[in-house]
Amino acid sequence: MNNIKQKLTLYPVTYQIKVPGHLDAGWSEWADRMTITLEDSEESQPVTTLTGTIDQAALQGLLRRLYALGLPLISVTWIDEQ
Repeated sequence: MNNIKQKLTLYPVTYQIKVPGHLDAGWSEWADRMTITLEDSEESQPVTTLTGTIDQAALQGLLRRLYALGLPLISVTWIDEQ
């Protein structure tokens, strides 16, 4: 079994969330003021990356919104503590 340290954070931290497809800049306000970047490649589907500093409640709300839109998650990464 892996010995992965897990830490619950109730304060804002920076996350990076990747989903397939193209979300335009208009989603930034909807996505709790997160920065939106697009990785476009000729051989595969584009990937949208949302990066921002939010708390756990906002993160869960954002993930639920993406799920409701039918967007599968590629990754959710904790970048650093605020």
